[in-house]
Amino acid sequence: MQNYFWACLLLAYTLSACQPTNSPTGQNKANKAKTASNRLQNGDIIFQVSLSGQGKAIKLATHSDYTHCGIVFEQNKQFFVAEAIHPVTITPLQAWIARGDKGHFVIKRLKNTETVLTSQVLQKMWRVGKQYVGKPYDIHFGWSDQSIYCSEFVWKVYKAGAGIEVGKLQRIADFDLTSAEVKQKMKERYGNAIPYQEMAISPAQIFNSPLLETIAYPVY
Repeated sequence: MQNYFWACLLLAYTLSACQPTNSPTGQNKANKAKTASNRLQNGDIIFQVSLSGQGKAIKLATHSDYTHCGIVFEQNKQFFVAEAIHPVTITPLQAWIARGDKGHFVIKRLKNTETVLTSQVLQKMWRVGKQYVGKPYDIHFGWSDQSIYCSEFVWKVYKAGAGIEVGKLQRIADFDLTSAEVKQKMKERYGNAIPYQEMAISPAQIFNSPLLETIAYPVY
C-alpha cells in the first residue's frame, strides 16, 4: 500500500509538470514546491541546475547537468534547504526551487533512511549544518572548513552527522579540465597554481552515489 501511495504521488506530479504553462510562472513554481513537499523527508538531498556563472564549467568538468545541491530539513511544518551559497544559509523550499533553471529539481534519498536517519541522527546533522551557516562560499573548492561549497557541505553534514559518505571524493585532477570554459574558470580562480591534488566532491558524485535512490524526478 505504501509503494502504491508513493507511485500515485509521483504520477500526479509528472502529469502536473507536463501541463501547458498557461498559468503565471510564479504559480507554476509554487505548485512544484507544494507537490514536492508532499513526499519530502528530513535529510533528503535535492539537486538543481544552477544559473550561476560557473554552472557551465561545472557541467563540463563533471559531465553532469546538476550543478547545485542541498539538504532538506523541516522546521515548524515547513521545508527548507540547507545549502552552501554565499553565505551558507537555510532557504525556503519554494525559493530554492524557483532559483534553479526552469524550476527543475531532483530529490534523492538514502536507501535505508528509515533505519539510519533516526531522529537523533537527523538532529545531529542539523546541528552540524548550522555550524556552517554564515560561512562564505568557497570559490577555490578547497577542503578546509573556513569556506565551503555546495556539495562539500552536503558531504560533510552526512559524514559528521550520520557517519555516511555520500559520493566518492576525487582530486581536482580527476575532473575533465580540457574544455575552454573550464580552463578559463581555473585560470580565474587559481592563476598558474592549480591545486591538482586537492580533494573535492562534486554534485555529480553525490547524485550518482549507490547509497541513494531517486524519489522525485520531475520533467521540465
